[in-house]
This record gives sequence, C-alpha cells and structure tokens, in this order.
Amino acid sequence: MFRPLKTNRDRKGTTLVETAIVLPIFIFFVLAIIEFGHAQMVNGVLNSACRKGARVGAVEGTTTNQVLTQVTDTLGRVISTATLDVVIKDASVYDSGNSPPTTKAGLLALPGIELSEAEPRQMFMIRASVPYNSIALVPMSFMEGVVLNGQSFMRHE
Repeated sequence: MFRPLKTNRDRKGTTLVETAIVLPIFIFFVLAIIEFGHAQMVNGVLNSACRKGARVGAVEGTTTNQVLTQVTDTLGRVISTATLDVVIKDASVYDSGNSPPTTKAGLLALPGIELSEAEPRQMFMIRASVPYNSIALVPMSFMEGVVLNGQSFMRHE
C-alpha cells in the first residue's frame, strides 16, 4: 500500500529532541579538546622554563635564587605562580653508578644545592610543577589531584 512521505510539519519536535541529546555531548568534546590542548601548552611551558633556568644555572657564579627567579618569571607570563612549586636539587647521584631515583618522590628527596657553590661538571635538576585544576580553563572534578610537571637536568660549568 502506498504511504505518503512525511512532511516537515510531522517532524517538528524531532530536530529539537536530537539537538538536546547531541549538543551537550558535542560541547563536552569541544571543551575537552580545548582543555587538553591548554594542558599540553602549559606542560611545554613548564619544560621550557626549566630548560631556560638550567641554562642560566649552568653558568659559573649564578645563585640558586637567580635561577628560581628566572623560572618563575618565565612561567609568570603564562600561568599564575601562586600554586607553582619549583625545586632545584643536586643530581650528582646520577654520576655515582648507583641506581638513580625515577619516581617523583625519589627526585624530590634529592638534596638541595646552592649553584654558586657547585663543583664544575656537577649535575643539578630543576623541577617545576603546578596542579592541573589551578591552571584549567574549565576545572573538572575528575582531574583533581593531577599535577603537571616540567624538569631539566644540566651540569654546572
């Protein structure tokens, strides 16, 4: 039997229902992509600031405070430094032949160093970290506890 095609008038509510279902999911994915890109950008800036600070710290006569200022100034252009944590540690353990630390806790347990008193060729580490939700464009509860890190190892001249 022949059935006539449905007209737009018969489907008025369908478009509204489909949009109500699909639009929130689409917006979530768009925001997630933007947020992931922002987190990657901040992670890159953390690494770059640590490398820049390590290059400054490698020069003879530079103090740890000068390096710390360099890193925080570089990061202050991109993120709020209120929750930023920057540490400068002696990484000579990597030269000793012992098994060096590979975990965050192990790296943070390394002894501190004053770069103006460092020996030639002595290795040091700069590590900067910031909680994800403190830099997030759209903070998400399931990302609570995620910390973005950047670090650099270099030898003192």
